[in-house]
Amino acid sequence: MGTPVLPRDHAVPLADLLASRPVRDCMTWFQREKKWINERHLEVCRIPAPTFFEQKRAEWAAEVLRTLGWDVQIDKAGNVIAFSSAARQTPYIALTAHLDTVLAPRNPEDVYVSPDGSFHGPGVSDNGAGLAALFAIAAAWKACLKPDDGPSLLLVANVGEEGEGNLSGMRYLCNQSPAGRKIRNFIVLDGPNTDHITCQALASRRFDVGINGPGGHSWSDYGIGNPVHALSRAITLFNDQCTNGVGPRHSYNFGVVEGGSSVNSIPASARAKVDIRSENGNKIAELAALLTSSVERAVETENQRSTGGKVSAKIKELGARPAGQLPEDAAILSVIRAVDTHLGLRAQLDCASTDANVPLSLGIPAVSIGAGGQGGGAHTPSEWFHPEGREFGLQRILLSLCLLRSGHLHPAGARE
Repeated sequence: MGTPVLPRDHAVPLADLLASRPVRDCMTWFQREKKWINERHLEVCRIPAPTFFEQKRAEWAAEVLRTLGWDVQIDKAGNVIAFSSAARQTPYIALTAHLDTVLAPRNPEDVYVSPDGSFHGPGVSDNGAGLAALFAIAAAWKACLKPDDGPSLLLVANVGEEGEGNLSGMRYLCNQSPAGRKIRNFIVLDGPNTDHITCQALASRRFDVGINGPGGHSWSDYGIGNPVHALSRAITLFNDQCTNGVGPRHSYNFGVVEGGSSVNSIPASARAKVDIRSENGNKIAELAALLTSSVERAVETENQRSTGGKVSAKIKELGARPAGQLPEDAAILSVIRAVDTHLGLRAQLDCASTDANVPLSLGIPAVSIGAGGQGGGAHTPSEWFHPEGREFGLQRILLSLCLLRSGHLHPAGARE
């Protein structure tokens, strides 16, 4: 499938768009309704939605969008899909934000506003910012704009973006959903900061390493194979052999290590979860092979040292995120760059792992951008978000969507 492109010297017609009364009304709506946007932001973050448990948040989001006048459904994957009209015009331009979070609040008070106006709590930045922007665009779109003959806007609050969710919501949308097969462009909202445009998908693979043994008493059974000792050795072997700084950019992380039940018991099992990423698919394959060989060597060494029961290992792949890249002269990039120039935003093209991985891997034009405001501490208990400047992110999203659906850009690579 070809990707629509614009000549580098082509002037994207922002002037006509900015002169439009409905668009100007939308731009001022974001300023006027800051309180409403902030309230929706806090409400959605107070509904726990760890990966695989997004249902209550999805139901709440669906009701908000219905109240705003959108035609809403929840698909088989659990994604909230909102159509701009009951007619469901096609093709679509999709604006998406993921519902799930790495950490979740135990009670509503875990998400709070500090005296300086910043929000604190699990998911307030990633991806409360993206979801709040989705609702803001939905509200402004219905309040100020009218349907035209261009592509319809499709709003998606999707599941399964984080961790072991393995982009399940976006995979279903792109590969199985009837609506998803008609999408021509994706703008993915992930986090707040507007200093980046993610147009290259960072590939990754996740593994669960399990090592098992007979287990026993720390004194009377001393000498039998110890799974924790073997796992520790495997991690050390991998770490010592991994050539950091050599070849394509890459990373690895042993994010979970578990094993044992008491200080005086030889563990019967130990396990670790490993995340491997690279801008290059061959490098990921090399690192995966290194992980396997490190585990095999560690098990062999432990069994050679054992005077009794042996240990064994099993490596299970938890998920893989595909790679992909948008051409630098793609139309969607020309649009966002033109909008950034108008708004005075400076954004760098970057490579990251987001929901955009899936459409990019399929050759569908897609970018992932921040939704506005400032934030940090994602995936940690100290996550925060400040809404100051959020309106610039919202204006960026709105103008980009309007240009993409104006008919000025023709999606030569449209899927059938």
